[in-house]
Amino acid sequence: MIDCLFCKMVAGDIKPDIIYQDDQVLAFRDISPQAPVHILVIPKRHVTTLNDLDDATLAGHILLTAIQIAQQQGFAEAGYRTVFNCNQDGGQAVYHLHLHLLAGRQMHWPPG
Repeated sequence: MIDCLFCKMVAGDIKPDIIYQDDQVLAFRDISPQAPVHILVIPKRHVTTLNDLDDATLAGHILLTAIQIAQQQGFAEAGYRTVFNCNQDGGQAVYHLHLHLLAGRQMHWPPG
């Protein structure tokens, strides 16, 4: 997608603070963090929303990548939160599927 911010990151036109990448996903620090650790994990191919995700292998890879990052960054044992926002009422701001990986503080419920 030509106007997609995250597609521009995947293409290398915009340089995020990359934490991890492989042939399927890119993970980078959020520019507006909502926790001391706030990392986004995105598929490299454009998927607009969670409603559009039709690949169980990709979905699993995104989640397993989040677990791997949590372990490598040292916050897996203390705990973390993963979030997919979907569409306007779900709080999605960038219409390219992304998982929020949040850690470094006590998470509260309900999230708001």
